[in-house]
Amino acid sequence: MPTGSTIEIHLGELAEIVQYVFRTMVGLEVSESSRSWIPGDEQLTATIHLAGEWKGALALECGRRQACAFAARFLAIEKPETVDDIVRDVLGELANMIGGNLKCVLAGGLRLSMPSVVDGADHNLRVCRAGFRERLVFDSVEGAFSVAVLREERKSVRIPLP
Repeated sequence: MPTGSTIEIHLGELAEIVQYVFRTMVGLEVSESSRSWIPGDEQLTATIHLAGEWKGALALECGRRQACAFAARFLAIEKPETVDDIVRDVLGELANMIGGNLKCVLAGGLRLSMPSVVDGADHNLRVCRAGFRERLVFDSVEGAFSVAVLREERKSVRIPLP
C-alpha cells in the first residue's frame, strides 16, 4: 500500500480535474495559465482538507465578482450583486468537487472535510505540518483564479511521557 510520502500529485491531472469541474458544473471553459498568482484585496478562498494515506488541503482562490459569476452559472440564477451565503456555498462546493475528484486519483480511502470559505486577502492559511505546495492558475472569461494544493510533509512526533 502506498504511503503519504510516495503518493504524488500530477499537475496535469489536477488541471484536468479543475477544467472538468468548471466545464460540467459551472458551464465555463477554463485553461491553465503560466501567469503568477497575485491575490487581490477582494478575494475569497475556499478550502477543503483531505485525510487518510495522503494528508493535505486544497484551496480555491478567486475574486468576489468572479465568485458571484461562478454562483450564477452554477445555480442558473441572476448574478448576485454581493457575496452572500449562496456565493460562499457555491465556492465551497466547487472546492469540494475538485477535492473529491482529486482524492480519487491520489489514494483510496481518503476523506474530505467540510469546505470553509474565507473573505478577503488579509489572512494567513496555515495547514499544520504542510510543506509541499503546488499552485495552478487558470484563466476564464470571468478572470483568473488559483487552485493550490498543500501536503503534509512531516510525520507526527511522539513525545515520551515521564
